[in-house]
Formats: sequence, C-alpha cells, structure tokens
Amino acid sequence: MRGIRYLFILSLIAGGIIYIIQEKLEPNHLLSNVDLKLRELSFESKESYIDLNTSTEGELFYWVDKSVHELEKQFGLPNRKDLSSYGYEWWVYTDDPNRHIQFGVKNNQVVTIFATGDVLPIHPIEIGQPYEDIEQVLDIQKEVSFSNGDGSFRFNLSESDLKIRPLIQLEEEVFIQLYFDTFLNSLSSIRILRPEVLLAQRPYEIFYRGSLPEERVLTENEWTKVEGGMEQQIFDITNVIRSRYEKATLDWDDAVATVAFGHSKDMSEKNYFSHYSPNGEGLKERLINGEINYLSAGENIAAQYTDGPAAVEGWLNSEGHRDALLKGEYTHLGVGVYRYYYTQNFLQKHMEE
Repeated sequence: MRGIRYLFILSLIAGGIIYIIQEKLEPNHLLSNVDLKLRELSFESKESYIDLNTSTEGELFYWVDKSVHELEKQFGLPNRKDLSSYGYEWWVYTDDPNRHIQFGVKNNQVVTIFATGDVLPIHPIEIGQPYEDIEQVLDIQKEVSFSNGDGSFRFNLSESDLKIRPLIQLEEEVFIQLYFDTFLNSLSSIRILRPEVLLAQRPYEIFYRGSLPEERVLTENEWTKVEGGMEQQIFDITNVIRSRYEKATLDWDDAVATVAFGHSKDMSEKNYFSHYSPNGEGLKERLINGEINYLSAGENIAAQYTDGPAAVEGWLNSEGHRDALLKGEYTHLGVGVYRYYYTQNFLQKHMEE
C-alpha cells in the first residue's frame, strides 16, 4: 500500500457535495544511510508560460499523448523497456552518461516522462536552474485542483513538498513535478504526467469528490519485472547524478545487488525499516555472508517512494544519503528493490589512483 493510511471523513457542504480526505502517514517516505569503512561500522546519520500547443518535437513537454510510432521515429529504439507498477511501460533511453530519459507508455501512447541530466529539452526551464528563477516561469502553488470525468480533485502540498517536489498544472491534462536539489536550491529532474497517472500515484495529500483509480494488483512475475526495472533505473540515475558532480561512474555488481535485494525483501516481509535485521545483522554481516570483499562500503535504504527515480531524488536531498551517492572513493554499486523497499549498496573495491 506504499505506506499510505486512509482516513475517510465525510462532510456535507453547500449543495450536498461530499468530500473525502485521504491522509498519508507522516513521514510517508523513509530514508536511512550507513557507511562501512574497512569493515568497521559507523553511522552518518502563476500561470505557466510553457505553451504546449507550440512546443517543438525537441521538447519533452511535446511528447505527452504522442504515439510510440512517433517516439520511435524521433528517439529510435529504447535501451530497454521496464514494466512499472502503475499500468504503463517505461521506454528507457539511457545511453548518454550525462542524461537519462524514460517515457511511460500505455496503450501505445506516452502518458508520463521522467528525465534528468544535462541539456534536457525542457525550455524555458533547465536542469540546474535556481528555484527562484523557475518561480518566475512556473506558478508554484500550495494547492493544485482539477476535474475530470471521475470527479474533482485537489492536491495539498506540504512545505516540504513545495521545497523539494512542487506540482504544477501546465494545462488541463498535463502536470509537471519538479524535483529540486535542496542543497544547491536548483532543479535536479522533472516528471511530466497525465492526470490518471498522477491519481494512480497519489504522491501528495488529496481531497476529492468522485472516485480514485483502484490500486493495481500485480502477479509475482509482474513484480519481479517491476523490481528489476527499478533497480536498473536507480543505477542509471545515480550515475547521471554522479556525472553532474564530476564523480566517477560506478560499475554494476551482481553479487552486491543480490545482497541489497535480500535486505529490501527482508524489510518488506518482516515489516521493519532499518539497516539491522531483527536478528541483529547489519550491512557488515550481509556483505560477509555474501562473500564480498571491499575496502569500504555504504548503504542507502528507502521505503514507500512512488518508484525508483523518486527514491533517488529523496536520497539526494538527505545529507548522509547524498554523501554516499556522491562519494568519490566508491567504485561499484548494487541495487535491490522489493515492492516499495529500496536498497543501494556502494563498494570501494580498489584504492584510488
């Protein structure tokens, strides 16, 4: 259920309209970080000016509702296709170490986009642009309301939401989430969504009249595909972010990914969130059990994020996790995702030259 608690409050207002409030747990996102050095454990703890009707083919805003035929014609075949847990398939374009774009495709049409990296075609904003400059272009508000055939909806953004991931309605059926790097107060990535995707994910407190999409029930085989896709997305996006800050690219490590997956699964199945399992074992013991040699190691964990890209942006905005993401000494990374539990295990396998 992605850590969501439902509190249903019925209240009658003028005209007999019934509003239902959905309340999220606080905090609804969980993060934690641990660092191992030489096998020793230590803790560290407005209206939009984007005119979609005149967007050119080079701009990402243009691609919402476009067909896969048009997408393939412009971008070619994706590097891979990853299943999501929300009913669409990610077409992932990630062959550029400085840029990562994934298009969510459903019924042969683009319904959502996530993108990060340098020189993204998202005029008139850009990655790395200061928050205050973007406020001059996009009208960032605490409430975002809209209606469709299923009802009327209002998202309420917390102060944290406004600072880290504000939501803007560009036009009737196109929304954009802006992910900010709060340490630099600059734009880190963007997510463009149709309303049905936004309602399926429900990333903010929502007041609504009508009905919300039912949460999809996935088979074990589908979950395996979703989890594998998110693992690769987290790996790719981590390296793009490291490239942005002029850090060395990390190599994928299958053995470490297996250890990371085991911890994510254990947390989910035993209903806890910690670097230590109920039997007291931590990252040090997990790496030893996996027969993994290293000079130093670190672990980031997260839970209840919408998906892998959202989890990475969460880590980027937390000091200990950010340090792990950007640590220059690390050489390898393994990622394990089970349901909505995420684990990154970083390793330094050789000394810096």
